[in-house]
Amino acid sequence: MKIVSVVGTRPNFMKLAPVAREFVRRADVEHIIVHTGQHYDAAMSDTFFADLDIPEPRYHLAVGDDAPAVQIGVIMTRLDPILERERPDVMMVYGDVSSTVAAALCASKRSIRLAHVEAGLRSRDRTMPEELNRLVTDQLADILYAPSPDAVDNLRAEGIPSARIHFVGNVMIDALLATLPRARGADYPGRLGLGSVPYVIATLHRPANVDDPGRLRELVGALEELSREVAVLLPLHPRTRRRMRELGIVPNGGGALHVLEPLSYLEMLGLMASARLVVTDSGGLQEETTFLGVPCLTVRPNTERPITLERGTNRLVAPERRAIVDGARTAINAARCATPAAIERWDGLAAQRMVSVLCDGQRY
Repeated sequence: MKIVSVVGTRPNFMKLAPVAREFVRRADVEHIIVHTGQHYDAAMSDTFFADLDIPEPRYHLAVGDDAPAVQIGVIMTRLDPILERERPDVMMVYGDVSSTVAAALCASKRSIRLAHVEAGLRSRDRTMPEELNRLVTDQLADILYAPSPDAVDNLRAEGIPSARIHFVGNVMIDALLATLPRARGADYPGRLGLGSVPYVIATLHRPANVDDPGRLRELVGALEELSREVAVLLPLHPRTRRRMRELGIVPNGGGALHVLEPLSYLEMLGLMASARLVVTDSGGLQEETTFLGVPCLTVRPNTERPITLERGTNRLVAPERRAIVDGARTAINAARCATPAAIERWDGLAAQRMVSVLCDGQRY
């Protein structure tokens, strides 16, 4: 069986890594990785392949940064000849980014069986490009790998036949469990001089937060205020750094706000595991903090991962200075969860289940 995996952003790489490891164990599978280059710099791409021990992509589309519609068109134009040459039996796509939906459309046009990793997540917010990508990809997919029971319910409610849906669990947790011992052993807090000092990690990258000048100033102001009480680490996504530079937003100091370059997966995981709080608009961090029992404030009005609100440590917070600072103080002062909630099939075996569906005809 020849299988092509198409990835393009750092969350894709984390989902790919455990799946790629499982395919390496199968003598009956040829696994080809195509990297679209949607995340194109070393800090957002190359280090993740190294940290997660992902095989080198056979093809690199070098799409780079552009508007989503342009990225989707370029990806389709550059991917289609590869599919003509390789003629895979199955294409696997991951998550909900431009690379995901572009590859799904290419597979559909060529009648290639399509498997979607992380199917069924819904925010109910169609102003988010990611939500539209999820909806389109799931309608095109032949095999839908759901990470949680709510995702299964969403797919069934949208008329997806049950035979196409497989509740395999959360492959992000596979990657976390495989990497956590190495991340803890590297002592990244100590390397930054934090030692036993309590600290917060913040990440911001979604257009709704960083493209609105007033909102971005409000968010940076909240982190500045919070840094007068506790150390705050702010690794900047290239998009966020560019917007801050364009708008002339410079943290005023007066506290312990540490603006950092993008972190590798190992660095982020090692720091997150010991953090008192994570402030983010990322989807994956909501899941990882839930599994680790680390309090999380998600600066969004909604989430496609409601299980992290119902069963985990995640809370939604308005993109307002007062709401963020007050929510952070409450979370930091609360006792950290000693035994995080166990969520069904978030057990490190999701990739095994996915591969057994493809290669052995297993049902989940």
